[in-house]
Amino acid sequence: MKMELLKFEITIDATPEKVWSVLWDELSFRQWTSAFTEGSYYMGTLEEGSKVQFLDPENNGMFSKVVKNIPQKEMVFLHLGEIYSGIETPMDWGDATESYFLEETEYFTKLTLEIKSSEEFKSFFEEKVPMAIQNVKHLAENQL
Repeated sequence: MKMELLKFEITIDATPEKVWSVLWDELSFRQWTSAFTEGSYYMGTLEEGSKVQFLDPENNGMFSKVVKNIPQKEMVFLHLGEIYSGIETPMDWGDATESYFLEETEYFTKLTLEIKSSEEFKSFFEEKVPMAIQNVKHLAENQL
């Protein structure tokens, strides 16, 4: 399957620690990922090597392996398959990764999101990811 690398960047006036906590704390995760699906959440841990499920309120979504987790710097997921009504179905997506990179500069944190996507999901990501990372920026800059 041919994968295309989609790259999204945003600068955030907050520390990497703050941006990281917005990305992965359960409550704020639900807030920023509402850009994809209202009520999105994850189940599992984000430790390297562990499996995590990304779900909507109907228990549909996808399951992934945490390939890399370097706190405040990098998080990489390899998407392994889909979930329908809570049932996992492995998919042959090859190298379907979703990578988050945080880079601290003197004045801000740059968040880069790289997604290796098939043609089938490309327009979805191109439409939704900019809104999602705008949500991350808003939360990181405005939360106490």
